[in-house]
Amino acid sequence: MPDVRLASPQGKWILLTTVLGSSMAMLDSTVVNVALPRIGRDLDANLSALQWTVNAYMVTLAGLILLGGALGDRFGRRKVFVVGVVWFAVASLLCGLAPNAGVLIAARALQGVGGALLTPGSLALIQASFHADDRGRAVGLWSGFGGIGAAVGPFVGGWLVDGPGWRWVFLLNVPLALVCVPVALRYVPESGDQQAHGRFDVLGAVLGALALALVTYALIEAGEGGAVVVVSAVAGLAAAVAFVVVERRRPDPMMPLDIFASRQFTAVNLVTLCVYAALGGFFFLAALQLQVVVGYSALAAGTALLPTTVLMLLLSARSGELAARIGPRIPLTVGPLLCAAGMLMMLRVGPGASYAADVLPALVVLGLGLVTLVAPLTATVLGSVSVVRAGLASGINNAAARAAGLIAVAALPLLAGMGEEAYREPAAFDTAFDKAMGWCAGALVVGSVIAAAVVRRPPPDCKRPECLRHGGVTAPPLEGEPVRKRLG
Repeated sequence: MPDVRLASPQGKWILLTTVLGSSMAMLDSTVVNVALPRIGRDLDANLSALQWTVNAYMVTLAGLILLGGALGDRFGRRKVFVVGVVWFAVASLLCGLAPNAGVLIAARALQGVGGALLTPGSLALIQASFHADDRGRAVGLWSGFGGIGAAVGPFVGGWLVDGPGWRWVFLLNVPLALVCVPVALRYVPESGDQQAHGRFDVLGAVLGALALALVTYALIEAGEGGAVVVVSAVAGLAAAVAFVVVERRRPDPMMPLDIFASRQFTAVNLVTLCVYAALGGFFFLAALQLQVVVGYSALAAGTALLPTTVLMLLLSARSGELAARIGPRIPLTVGPLLCAAGMLMMLRVGPGASYAADVLPALVVLGLGLVTLVAPLTATVLGSVSVVRAGLASGINNAAARAAGLIAVAALPLLAGMGEEAYREPAAFDTAFDKAMGWCAGALVVGSVIAAAVVRRPPPDCKRPECLRHGGVTAPPLEGEPVRKRLG
């Protein structure tokens, strides 16, 4: 039984190393968008290369994150966590030294593999190490510090881009790893699942990642046309079908399809796809819009986007408590509509836009929408299945959110009519950005309709209080045991 107390020196060191590890992956997911215009100019990269700079990371992370959790359960969570941190740091170094866009994209894909190893382990180490009486508080502190990291990420990224340069967005991970790894090796006890058995679902993980990569490639390159795009699209769909067939037939699948027998679970994941597709597309394009069209510096653009995260930090716990009293249907219906309204308000953000009159109101409305829906969404995912499958449910929802974001980053420029050089032409980008916001708002409205039609209050005996303070669906699974049983 875990017996480390939070107030002990060892407990504080465990919390520090898990926060540092998860912050490495979280910072990169929030600061890279701010750096994209400068990366494009320095490496002479077109829009497709910028899309791949974001999506290469997301493809490997989304495709392998469940497998990463299973590896930790089998071979030791601390061991796999440390390997993930080292892998992520080495890949970050390669990103920082990349001489061209192709090397940067390849290094970003390697970063995603490291993220898939360290991200599930960061919270699993807390659950496996701390005494039961302290575990809830430790999870809350981990989530809170992670939220602070997400809040300061765009600001730090903008400061680095305008100061020492965009390469330091990646190189910053190296000193963080140099602190994280020795602390983990000295203070974090090793843990795992003694009952882990069977074979890993490597085939399922590879097929899932391959399907995402091929479909993403087809969407990004669709503007160029040609047989390669058609072949990639067909092959991607075939890989997706093969993934479903493999998961249906394997005795120990990575993603057991029978979990979707829960109508509530299926509906909430559909809402997740709609919401996080819109959010992924928005934050990718908004950072470009503020710099390319409005004329902000990287630091100003990163700072401008802070209100959404600040509002989530301040109010998400209260939102979770409210949803626990009134049920998730209203928050999951109203929240996406507020987000859609915020994105439509971004149509006012163009040349000469005022931050106070145009940008800030849109971000406040968007932030209030996120406050309304994110914590209840996480809690409802876990409340829609039995307790023993809560970790599996959270892991699937985690992967769905990431996959939705990467597909949106690939598809939105195509849907909005952005050319390869659009981010170099303010007028063209502004027009395409307005179209993209319409698509994002439409996806959110669809999510709201699904929630209103299908989502209902979880059973009265569903108690997952840690979800009330959980501010993001894209955090690691909150429980490890169900993943171990299915993947180990």
